[in-house]
Amino acid sequence: MSAMDDMPTMQEQLPALRCDPSMTSDVDPRSDFPAHDGGGQIPVLDDAVHLWVLDTGADGARAVRTAARSALERLLRQYARGAAFEIETGSHGKPYAPALPWLHFNVSHAGSHVALAFARNQALGVDIEDCSRKLSVDGLAKRFFGATEATALARMAPEGRKAAFLQLWTHKEAVLKALGEGLSFGLDRVEFELGMDGQAGPMCLIASSAGRPGEWQVKRFTPAPGLTGSIAWRGPERALNLFRLPS
Repeated sequence: MSAMDDMPTMQEQLPALRCDPSMTSDVDPRSDFPAHDGGGQIPVLDDAVHLWVLDTGADGARAVRTAARSALERLLRQYARGAAFEIETGSHGKPYAPALPWLHFNVSHAGSHVALAFARNQALGVDIEDCSRKLSVDGLAKRFFGATEATALARMAPEGRKAAFLQLWTHKEAVLKALGEGLSFGLDRVEFELGMDGQAGPMCLIASSAGRPGEWQVKRFTPAPGLTGSIAWRGPERALNLFRLPS
């Protein structure tokens, strides 16, 4: 589930796909993720970031959350290779496993879909959103985004404005989740360039406490038709390996 919902207004393994490592915020990996059932031997988590997508087929937020938790526990057991662990949550709701300090992970869901991201010794965040949801784009942008971003959105043709807004939103929320922060950190303290074609560009501003824009990797992906997502981490470029869990 997205933090946007809390606003007042609102397995045989197949070869992994990789993002082009020369690209940053404008990466758009294909939505036909290689299938893997999450059981048996899953790929070793080396220096790559692993991103899994699951269509739970569930109806209702509670059922989706339950399916997301089950998928997270199943994948964590595989990555942990038999080590015991418990999942806890930080002060802003980010999950972690104290017994596995090297294993970082994050979860997001929209509709019946869930995205789960994992990395070794690298904090990260992921966010997905449903492009069909009804939004007051102009009002939300003015209230929560930087002035430059809000102005750029307002100048866009109405038919492309919501998609551009959701790209920016998922970029920003993925960054905040990588930091372990909630919306109280301020979405306007992270800004991205926005082209007239509605494509979010590189990060151009971030609060000094979160480093420099050039230290961040933010990548866009398509979990399924009608959804958009972003994954972010502060650190060197890594390969991004994509997998789909069957329902």
